[in-house]
Order: sequence, then C-alpha cells, then structure tokens
Amino acid sequence: MFSRSPSPRMQARRSALARWLGRGLDTHISLPLFAILLVIGMWILTLRVIDADRAAAHDAVHAATLERVETYEAQMARSLNGIDQTLKVLKYAVELNGAEGALPVLRAQGLLPPGLVFVVAIADRNGRVVASNPEDSAHDVSGTAYFLYHRNNDVDLPFVGATVGDPAKAEPHIHFTRRINDKAGRFAGVAIVEADPSYFTSAYERSRDGEQGMLGLAGVDGLMRALRVGENVSWGQRIELGSAGGGVSLHKGPDGVARYTSVQRLHGFPLAIVVGLSREEQFAPFEAKRQTYLLAASSATALLFLVVAVVAGWAWQLARARRRARRAQETYAAASEGSLDAFFVLRSVRGPGDAVVDFIVEATNSRAESFIGLPREQMQGMLLCDMFPHYRSNGIFDDLALVAQDGKPREGEWQGSERDAAGRWLHRQVVAVEDGVVVIVRDITERKQVEERIFHMAHHDELTGLPNRNLMHDRIEQAIHNAARHGNAVALAFVDLDGFKLINDGLGHKAGDELLKAVSKRMGACLRRSDTLARFGGDEFVILLPDQGHEPGALAPLLEKIRVAVTEPVQVAGQAVQVSCSMGVVMYPRDGHDASALLMNADAAMYRAKDLGSNNFQFYAREMNASVEEKLVLLDGLRHAVQATHEGAADNGFRLLYQPKVDLRTGRVFGVEALIRWQHPEQGMVPPQRFIGLAEESGLIVEIGDWVVREACRQARAWVDAGLPPVTMSVNVSARQFEEARLVERVAAALRDTRLAPELLELEVTESLIMRDLHKSVAKMRELEAMGVSLSIDDFGTGYSSLSSLKTFPISRLKIDKSFVSELADNPDDQAIAMAVISLGHKLNLRVIAEGVETEQQRAFLRENECDEMQGYLFSKPVGADDIVDMLEAYALELERPRRLALA
Repeated sequence: MFSRSPSPRMQARRSALARWLGRGLDTHISLPLFAILLVIGMWILTLRVIDADRAAAHDAVHAATLERVETYEAQMARSLNGIDQTLKVLKYAVELNGAEGALPVLRAQGLLPPGLVFVVAIADRNGRVVASNPEDSAHDVSGTAYFLYHRNNDVDLPFVGATVGDPAKAEPHIHFTRRINDKAGRFAGVAIVEADPSYFTSAYERSRDGEQGMLGLAGVDGLMRALRVGENVSWGQRIELGSAGGGVSLHKGPDGVARYTSVQRLHGFPLAIVVGLSREEQFAPFEAKRQTYLLAASSATALLFLVVAVVAGWAWQLARARRRARRAQETYAAASEGSLDAFFVLRSVRGPGDAVVDFIVEATNSRAESFIGLPREQMQGMLLCDMFPHYRSNGIFDDLALVAQDGKPREGEWQGSERDAAGRWLHRQVVAVEDGVVVIVRDITERKQVEERIFHMAHHDELTGLPNRNLMHDRIEQAIHNAARHGNAVALAFVDLDGFKLINDGLGHKAGDELLKAVSKRMGACLRRSDTLARFGGDEFVILLPDQGHEPGALAPLLEKIRVAVTEPVQVAGQAVQVSCSMGVVMYPRDGHDASALLMNADAAMYRAKDLGSNNFQFYAREMNASVEEKLVLLDGLRHAVQATHEGAADNGFRLLYQPKVDLRTGRVFGVEALIRWQHPEQGMVPPQRFIGLAEESGLIVEIGDWVVREACRQARAWVDAGLPPVTMSVNVSARQFEEARLVERVAAALRDTRLAPELLELEVTESLIMRDLHKSVAKMRELEAMGVSLSIDDFGTGYSSLSSLKTFPISRLKIDKSFVSELADNPDDQAIAMAVISLGHKLNLRVIAEGVETEQQRAFLRENECDEMQGYLFSKPVGADDIVDMLEAYALELERPRRLALA
C-alpha cells in the first residue's frame, strides 16, 4: 500500500548524474561543444562551396575553350579566304595575261597582298617558278608535293602543304596552291602563296590564352602546320583530329601540359584549328579562391577556438578565483606569443614637474625579440632611451610621452634603424595604461612595397617603363611653372611612328611590342637627364625638353638626331624592320600656356607632318587648327540639320535625290538609288563626301540613316499610290548603321509605317563592311532577306577578302564599282575585271549592275559582255522625285502606244 523509498545507492547515482548534467550546462563545457558543432557546419558549407566553384570553373573553361575555337575559327576563315581569293585572282590573271604578265598587272591594280607577309609565285607546267612577288630567282618546284598533286589531279580546290623550308626560302613556310589550266583545260602550272606559320598563330593573346595556351593550324592528315604554345611557335607535330567536331576534351599536349583541347575543321580547306587552354592556368583563380576559403575557414576556426578558450577560461575563473587569475595570465601569454605584432609594456619614469623623462621595459613577447635582436630577459628592466637613443631625435619618444600624459592613443609609421629592424618600415600603436603605455609594433614593409609598386604602375607605361600620360601632364605643368619663374622656354614634341601598324599587323603584337621598346630606348638615348620621354599609348610618344631658349630653330639638331635614330633598322621576330616618325613641336609660352593647350597644338603639328609625307618634324603654326575648327563648326551644323529635318525646316535639313537604274537590254527604268544631300543655310547644297564621314565618327549616321530609309520608303509608296509602274528603291547602309543592333527592327518599322511592300526595298552594303564580322553580317542579312528585302553588294571589287565568301551572302545583285567603269573603254585591266565580275555574278545567279556609266563606249562594252543593268550620268544624274515621276510616266506611255495602235 505504501510507496517504496529509493535506496541510498540509487540516490547517489541520481546525484552523480545530475552533477554531470549540471556541469554540462556550464559555459566552459557547453560553449566548446557548441563551437565544435559550429565549426563542423562551417567546414561542410566551405567544402560544398569549393565543390560548387570547382564545377563552375570546369564549365567556364569548357565555355572559354569553345568561345576561343569560335573566335579563332572566324579569324582563320578570314585569313584563309583572303589567301584563297589571292590564288583565284592570280589564277585568273595568268589565264588572261600569261604567267609572266600576271603579276605586273595585279601589282598595278594593287591586288597583290603585302610582300612583307606573303610571297606570291607562279610555276609553269614544268615546275619552274617564272614570276614571284617579292621578286626572287627562278627555281624548280616540280618535285614538291603540291606541284605533283595539282599535276595529277584536276580539282578546283586549294592544296595546303606541310610547313617546310626549301632551297628558295630556308625559313619554314606553308604553301597554299591552286591548279592553273590552259584554255584547253590542260595542266598549265600552279598558283602559289607562301606564308610564315607564325602568321596563323598571331591571334594568340596572353589575356585569353595564358602563358601555356595552345593555338594551332593542322592539316586533315594530322600534321601541324603551325602550333603556338606561349611565345613559342613550332610545326610538324602529329595530332589526333578525331571527328574534329569542336568538342572539348582534357588531355596532355606534346609538352606534357594538361589542356582543355578542341579541334574544329575549317570549311573549304583541308585544315583544322586546334585550341588548348592550360588546366593549371584556367583553374588558377579557382585554386586561389579555394585557398582563400580554406584559409578563411581555418582562420575562423582558430579565432573561434581562441575566443571560446578565452570565454571558457573566464567562466572557469568565475568559479575558481585562483584559476581565473592564472588562466587569464596564460591566455594573455598565448595571445601575445602567437601574434605577428611585437608587444612592449613600458612603465613611465617621471622627473621634475611629473614630466615623463624615460620608460622602463617591463614585458615583451617573442616577436619583440626578433624585432630588436635582444632576448627578453635582457630587455626587461632597460631604459627605453638607453636601448634606442635616437628615439629622442626622431620624435618617437615625444609621441610616447604625450600618450602617457594625456591618455589619448596615437599611431605612427617610421623606417627602422640600428636595432629596431633596420631598413624595414614599422607601424606603432601606442595605448595608455596605468603608469605607462603599451606599444604594439607591426612590420609593414611589404605593404609599403606594394604601395610603391601601385604608384609606379599608375604613373608609368607597362610595356616600356616610360612615364604615362598622367605623369607627363604633371611634369609639363612643373616645367611651365619653372620656366615662368626663370624666364625660360619649354619645348614639347609629339611623336607618332610611321608604318608601325603594318609591322604590328604583319608580324604580330609581340613583334610590335619589341619594336616599341627598341624605338623608345633609342629616343631616350638622344635626350638629357632633365628631359622626359613618355608613351601616350599605341605608337605615340611625347618628349618634354625644359630649360630651352626662345628660338625654335635651336631644337632642329636634336629633333633630326631623334628622327635618324628612329629610322635605323630594328631586328624583331627574326628579321630587320624599319619605321620612321612624324613629330609636331610646340614651345611655351609661344604656342600655349598650359599642358592641355601645348599637347593639343603639338598633336595638330604632328598631323601636319603626316600630311607632308611623314618622316619629318613640323613646328606649330596657328593655321594648323583651322581644319579642326572647321570640322567642329560642320559637326555643330550637322546636329542642327538632324533636328531641322525632323521638324520639316526647308532652309536647313536633308533631302533625297534619286538616280535611275536602267536595264541594259530594254532601257527600262526598273529602280532608283536614294542619295542624300544637305541643304546648308549658308553653304548651300553640301555633298555627302563632306559630312558622311563626320556623321560616322559622331554617331549621328544612325539617326540620319534611319531617316533616309523612312523617307525613301515613303517616296516609293507615294509613286505606287500615284499609279506609276513599281520601281525598286535602293538605299545605302553605312558601316555604323549596319552594325547597330536595331537595324532589322528599324527597317521593319519603316516598311510597316509607310505600307511599302518589302520587295520594293533594296539595301546596298559594301563587301568590306560585311567582312568586318562575317558571321554576324550574314546572320543579319538573312533576317532582312526573310522579311522580303533584297540586298546588293555595292562597290564590288574594291574589297579584299569577300570573293570566296560571296556564295554565302544572301544577295541578289552585284554592283561594279565606278573606279573600274571610268576607263572601261580603253583600259584592258579594267575590262578584264569587269568581265570577271559579270561572269562571276551570272554563275552565282546574281544580277550585275555597273555604276558611273557616262559614255556610249562604256555602255556598249557592258552590253556586249552581257552586263544586266547600269546607272550613271549617261542616262541621268541624281534628280528630284518629280523628275522620276516624269520618267516613269514617259515609259508608261511608250508601253501603252503599241496597244493603242493595235486597237486603232
């Protein structure tokens, strides 16, 4: 009936369990357990973040490799298409002018590629090289692989040989060849273009490919034609092409470096591109982040454990007074010993008037021992000024005394000498404590060095080490200030290298960089120590010559010395190259009173030197800025004209004239070309040659071009509404307008708003415009074609790289440039080019129109050679819309007359 009381043994067990549970709730036990759980969670999260970053890095390198393949493929397509176009033009010229007469004709027409980069040659059916550019002695190529291939195979495709050296040219090179047939279709020889293998890897960019990236061109036989790894270009290696479908795989290259590699076949050539990105370099940012994450997690772990240890110690001290004091002392010792800073506990020594006259070292840590070079036992008890007497003269002792007096903490930096870390930069933090101060000293030498490097990088050119624009601007202002104070003059020369772009494009950016460094050293060797040579970017340099007399002619010997030094040949990329320079020279105070004015006028004088044939120097004259001022006035007027056109003003705005296009067989006006004119309020009718280029530079061409499209569509619709025979309206599209992202949308809006049928609108683009970015250009052209808008190639024949890509353009018409039509009656070369364009257009099912036809002889030639259409002053100059109406009505009456006669 009565409950049974627990036994003493059971009560003891319960008491022990409660004691242990209570102890587990104590801070110095629960807090470490919680910290351990927190650390475990933090490390799990850190490792998951690292895994996610690793996957992202892997995806990024795959995307970067594919993007690099796409970029390199586009670059190689442009280069190889240009070479193949040269082979086709060379082959055609041989068929027209013979093997020995082809090159002179092409050279006269400017159709040969630069001899600095390419060697063009023609071999006859016996394998003898009968002509070459640059000219070279005749030699036999009958035993070469490409000659044998073309002799035995009548295939209208280019052949790409392996990278070899031969007796005619010892340096390794690649042969691009095409078969030449005689009129009977028999083998007549070979058209040859030789190129240096490094030309095909000049697209290598350190910023994208790194120091161990791989860029190469391989044949379908698996043999490398050109392979660049870092700065080294090689060839002849074998590579497994596989399907060459553009996929990405990780494998080790010929040098044993693991790379993400992709191989892509090139359309129309027995070649493939090879792109490889070093795994080590591509994963370097991930590894750095990984180390940062691990370091942060480790530091957080250490800090958390340190804090937990301190807090747990304090909790234990609350329970045990004695242990609290000892644990606090141990914690302080552990913190100070593990710190990277040096600790000094100093007790004040006071003199008369309670002034601090010295300090006694009471305690230090091991870091302080390494700073001072004395054991702590020896330092303890020493007077500070006995240990560092120079502290009384460099202000450090005064700083410590002020903290001890007013209790305000202070900081400072100084460069160590004698015992205190001699030569190193130190930072001190001084805090007042009871009857003294605590000084915390940190070594900041590395930070100071980084600051110095950053300062140098911000004020100097990275390539040459010369002062940059910012530093030069400051030095010019300083030189002007000194000259104004002493009554001297300051000379400033703006230097631009002539011919640098050709070398930079032909031999690659590395060769261009070597040339810039060599030229800068030569110019610097001509100057005094007080002079300054700066690089402003690209191939532009500025020379500051302070403390000069006021006579400009006295500078002529120095300027001539600089000019001669620049023109001396320089060895870059294994060959001698030569550039010259154009210099514009100004004097302070004659030509300007501040740095900006002097630089602007020196730039104007430099362009004057360029206009006078380059390789000379010109002193500034005020009239040199006249053309610049005229350009600014014209630009301001152009902006007002755009606004006036939108507002419908008649005295200042744009208007369109229309030049008819005529069918050469029937004489029918089938279309017109819209041509813009500017009605200036003061200068009258301004031709497009004066303002189109300025509109391109300023960006106004997009707004002007949009107006032209809309106005042309409106006028074409007005003719249709008037019952006139439908004609095609042709509108020229500028480069800036074509590259504008909303071009297709703007054209669609113009057609929609004017209700013009898309088939009555034709856009004319130049071949050089299309070749800027072939892939994007063709895509945009196909969008326009899908709308029903037709496209034509304007000024055909004046470009360089579009012939082999012509079949990919969605166009309906080729326009022969008027430069080939002007002398068509009596110039055999222009006749040959016109016939070639007509034949090419017809084989591609395109209409061919000739512009600039002004004589009956020109029309007769075009008609005899089956050109389809023409436009020019022979039929009509550009006229207003009313004149076009009269022409169309007259033509309609001519069509109606036979029908009326039949009815009568």
